[in-house]
Parts: sequence; C-alpha cells; structure tokens
Amino acid sequence: MVFLAAQPAVQPKNNGKTVSKKNYYAVYRGRKPGIYTRWFGEEGAYCQVNGYPKAVFKGFATRKEAEDFLKKKASAEAAPKPEQQQAFLSNDPDPESIPGNKVVIHTDGGALNNPGPGGYGAVIEDGGHRRELSGGYRHTTNNRMEIMACIRALEALEKPSDVVLYSDSKYVVDAVAKGWAQRWRKNGWMRSPGKKAINADLWERLLELLSRHRVEFRWIRGHSGNPGNERCDALVRMESAKSNLPPDENYESGEV
Repeated sequence: MVFLAAQPAVQPKNNGKTVSKKNYYAVYRGRKPGIYTRWFGEEGAYCQVNGYPKAVFKGFATRKEAEDFLKKKASAEAAPKPEQQQAFLSNDPDPESIPGNKVVIHTDGGALNNPGPGGYGAVIEDGGHRRELSGGYRHTTNNRMEIMACIRALEALEKPSDVVLYSDSKYVVDAVAKGWAQRWRKNGWMRSPGKKAINADLWERLLELLSRHRVEFRWIRGHSGNPGNERCDALVRMESAKSNLPPDENYESGEV
C-alpha cells in the first residue's frame, strides 16, 4: 500500500530538484475508486482510503498518469494467474466423468533402490489417439521421475489443452494442486527459512507448462488395477532396467 501524507502547497525539493506537485489522486481500491483532485475534504481521496483494508492509491502530477495507473492495476488483476487457475485437484477417480474434449494423461515414475537407476512413463489419450512416452536416467530418485513423467507428457502436447492427469504420487499432486510448488518458487525455492526446496529444476519446468495448459490432477492409488497406471508402471520398470542410461545431470552434480 502506498501511503500519502497531506500535500503542501509547494512541494519540497529533493537534491536540488523540485518534486512534481500531486494534483490528482488515483484510488484503485477504496470506498469509492476513481480519480480525485484533492487529498483532504469530503470530496478528497483521503476519505476513500483512510481505514479501508488494503487500500491501493497514489498521487500524480497529471491526470493521464493517474488514469494510466488505474488501467495498469486493472489489467494486472484481470490477467490469468496460472498458479491459481491452471492447475487444480479433483477427487473424482471416475474416467467416465471426463468430457471427450479433454486430454487424459497417466504418469508414473520411480528409481530402483531410490536413489538409483530410474525411469518415467506416460500414456496420453487425445481425441481417440493414444501414445506412450518413456525414458530413464542412470542415477536419480522416485520423486524426480514422478515429476519428469508429468513434464514429458505436457511437453508432448502441441497446443494449450484441457488435461486430466492421473498420478499415484501424492508428492506431485499435492505440491502442485495445493500451491506448495508455487510458494516455493515465490520464496526463491525455499520451503522454509534455511531449508531448500528439493528438485527445484524440475518444478520450475512443470510450473511453466502449467501456465500453458489447464490441468486437473487426479490422484489414484498405485497398483490398484488402473490400466493406465499399470502401463506406466511397466514403462518405468522397463526404462530403469536398461543399460547405458544417460545421467540426470542436475541430480548427480548435487545442484538440486
């Protein structure tokens, strides 16, 4: 919040330069938003913002500056906020509840001995077309592969899409849908003071993708007979067992 004191008739000088007089007061959030030509009095801006919770206002030398301030604030508030609007959690496990125009994705990931050789798998069903994606790394973790499965699947979509994504990883589903990962990023990839968020490199990639696609996360229990999840699990085991897997460079370097 910007606090404005009473404006004197002549503005003080700052380092030898006269400060522009505030002739207009733009109130974006207050009792009566608008542009005011005085600070005090019944028709002044002060009455609109004094004691108003989280008031937003500012003084300007010209009316155009005040108008531009209000327009900028309105545009910023109207813009979509991906971390709030693009990813959410659903507790509906029924595939029959998914509209036909949505892309359905199953993902899974894991690492032998955790950490160890690992893999990820994804099954994508889009408009009657089905495809599978998989890959692996020579030394990684369960959680990194769970995130990577989501990344690879969403990267494979050629245009912004409405997606229902099934995962058996509470770590992934809760971190995204409950806003934890967004909060870690806002805090400079810190979970709490003195404690780093793990796998920040992958979370950054996933959050960027979630700003492009609208994703409904559905958690399912692993090894419970869900065909998509079972197929992804088979892809993970197949990739983890391969020889000459590439390095998970960020993990092996200790940067994450």
